[in-house]
Amino acid sequence: MIKKMEKRKKVHNRKPRICFVSSSGGHWEQLQKLKPLADKYTGFFVTEKTKIEAPLAKYFMLQTDLKDKLMPLKMLWNATYTLFIWIKERPDFVITTGTMVAYPFYLLAVLFRKKFIFIETFGRANMPTVAGKMMEKHADLFIVQWESQKKFYKNAVYVGCLY
Repeated sequence: MIKKMEKRKKVHNRKPRICFVSSSGGHWEQLQKLKPLADKYTGFFVTEKTKIEAPLAKYFMLQTDLKDKLMPLKMLWNATYTLFIWIKERPDFVITTGTMVAYPFYLLAVLFRKKFIFIETFGRANMPTVAGKMMEKHADLFIVQWESQKKFYKNAVYVGCLY
């Protein structure tokens, strides 16, 4: 899919731009394994700001989760910041391993008809994630890292693990 896009974009003299976005922790560890893809094309990484260093990240979002009382405000801030990043970077693809930090990028990818690739987390072999269930419907490519995850997602493609 990226190679097809690359051929089309060469007419415009620009390699495809890829946004790699995920929350911190295990999702981020998995996403970083795609650095060779970011190096081959024009990629940039987005994650949450935490105490753990993330040298690959170009942009840092506020960390939040569903149990966070300030979650609506943090998501509003993240959505605004996402719009700034989107205008500045103009990605052609969004690739994510989840979760909430990726949601505004997902929405913009759908709105602007950019390619959206979701990679279900390695940590959930026997049950689907909320992010996966939500984002599967608009994913151009939905990848699972366990064969057992295919039963939860009708459009899933099993490719093995990123590790």
